[in-house]
Amino acid sequence: MIIPFFKYQGAGNDFIIIDNRSKEFQLNTIHIQKLCNRHFGIGADGLMLLEKSHTADFKMVYFNSDGKESTMCGNGGRCIVAFAKQLNIIQQHATFEAIDGMHYAEILENNKIRLQIQNVSKIEGEKENYTLNTGSPHYVKIVDNLNTINVIEEGRKIRYSDKFKQQGINVNFMQIVNNTSIAVRTYERGVENETLACGTGVTACAIVLEHIRNEHLNKITVHTLGGELLVEYTRQNNTFKDIFLTGNADFVFKGEIDIKFNHHENI
Repeated sequence: MIIPFFKYQGAGNDFIIIDNRSKEFQLNTIHIQKLCNRHFGIGADGLMLLEKSHTADFKMVYFNSDGKESTMCGNGGRCIVAFAKQLNIIQQHATFEAIDGMHYAEILENNKIRLQIQNVSKIEGEKENYTLNTGSPHYVKIVDNLNTINVIEEGRKIRYSDKFKQQGINVNFMQIVNNTSIAVRTYERGVENETLACGTGVTACAIVLEHIRNEHLNKITVHTLGGELLVEYTRQNNTFKDIFLTGNADFVFKGEIDIKFNHHENI
């Protein structure tokens, strides 16, 4: 079967997106792995299906490049909003259904998408190491040597540690630049590699900065390998709400690929 696909990227986090409102395409784990493979497929950090929703403008179904359906992806959420605009499903505002619940988003100028992230009320850890969930589970480690740290090696140690290896966790290394700015590099579970950015990861890092400093800054600029992102929030005691992630969501290219559904091991 010939499948039309679209490629988008947000801060270097790249995704294959398929319009599946007709429910015509039933992809299995091996299909998704090969489609996301950068040598034998299209190449991407993840794949998303845009489907119909009875309660929102559309539904987002997200898979990591390992082929498994995963938790919320912040940069993917912003990219699928841009895709929905390209399909004329939405105009400047959107609500969509994801695995962690409903999300609101708005389209700004210069291809920027502002996406609402779920509230955060639980942060565990102290000193330099924290865990929290921003739609996906994250480990945040504060470091002073972000440019030289071996993100893949150090990230895997934490991700596959006894505490996290069963469910997996995304590992973020955060360096504080100043009161309103941080730099972040992320090892993503499901990709099992460093990605150029992670939307829910930079959100987690910004919240950790506020958690440890308690300055009610409400806005943190985050520098990643793939570009700059902005995290906004409101803090009420130990709960973070009205969390928004803003950054670019750019169309890269579109194409078609032939998937042989009768032989699940082949594409």
